[in-house]
Amino acid sequence: MADTSDIKIDETVDITDVVCPVTFVKTKVALEEMDDGQVLSVHMNDGEPVQNVPRSVKEEGHQILKLIDNNDGTYDLLVRKVEDDE
Repeated sequence: MADTSDIKIDETVDITDVVCPVTFVKTKVALEEMDDGQVLSVHMNDGEPVQNVPRSVKEEGHQILKLIDNNDGTYDLLVRKVEDDE
């Protein structure tokens, strides 16, 4: 189990039941509903989501804090929402 004791998770979204591009859409919607500086935990499957979602989140300007391998074919991505300057 990864050490996330130093990170306070504000919201969690589970995208294990959807496929790309819906994985990122669900993640983006969850981030849009959060306040700046809050942390979102994204529970996702190995493979395409792990490759695409962190990259897409970074492209949106948010901060990737940690990618946790749950050793069961799923991962938890911790993202800090960064204020949108646009």
